[in-house]
Amino acid sequence: MEVAHYENFPVASVLLPRALRAPVGVIYHVARTADDIVDEGDWSPTERHERLADFRDGLDAVAHGREARVHPTLFAKLADVVRAHGLSMRPFYDLASAFAQDIDVVRYTDRIDLLDFCRRSANPVGHLMLHLIGEATPENLADSDAICTALQLVTFLQDVSADYRRGRIYLPQADRERFNVTEAQIAAGIVDDGWRALMRHEVGEARALMVSGASLALRLPGRFGFELCGVVHGALRLLERIERADYDVFTARPTLAGSDWAVVLYRTAAMRLSRRLSVRAPSIKSNNA
Repeated sequence: MEVAHYENFPVASVLLPRALRAPVGVIYHVARTADDIVDEGDWSPTERHERLADFRDGLDAVAHGREARVHPTLFAKLADVVRAHGLSMRPFYDLASAFAQDIDVVRYTDRIDLLDFCRRSANPVGHLMLHLIGEATPENLADSDAICTALQLVTFLQDVSADYRRGRIYLPQADRERFNVTEAQIAAGIVDDGWRALMRHEVGEARALMVSGASLALRLPGRFGFELCGVVHGALRLLERIERADYDVFTARPTLAGSDWAVVLYRTAAMRLSRRLSVRAPSIKSNNA
């Protein structure tokens, strides 16, 4: 399972209602376009900001009913989706804000700062999906925020090495100092007791947040609810994989293999059919699945 910034969209999934596949695909491509500005190519930070300014101009074009100067076809499609489904532009502007921050901010002082970033980089996705399916109640939005932020945190735990190579560390500085983990240790990929303690703490935070929002998957109707159950259990299984690797995310990036997907499918079906919030992770020692 690849839990990456914008790979959490259920793009063209067979579990998505057919009527939603096209609008979800358009939203995905808009987010992917901006994400690529931040992470792809060899542009300077100044050039990336200039390209993001063009992206925000495209959002302004959608908001004000004019043609975008850059990517006019893509933003015209987005305008159609926004108009047809009555979507707010706020989630798109929040994403743009997070993209801009990701160019300049490469360290996070504490968890509050990190969660504020996730609020704008991850949570808008959930808001848009809930509005598309007509389920954007305050309770659902709050649980969606917990799930989306947890997914973002799982991404950071998966990608410690890759993010460091890009010059970024998303593990909060306050947590690293608490467990005596230095940047030099991350650069060298050293897994010692301090690193394990830090990662155990971060895994626990991500898991608790995911579990806190997981009841949303039981409230959402039909195939969308089933797919969200799968997302929840896929992320939780990834956290188990990190634990099973004794928190060594340097030697190999944690991902889900075929046997893991079988476990995820079983847990997803069991949760959905029983209509119970059965998402607590089993003991690592006792679970040999």
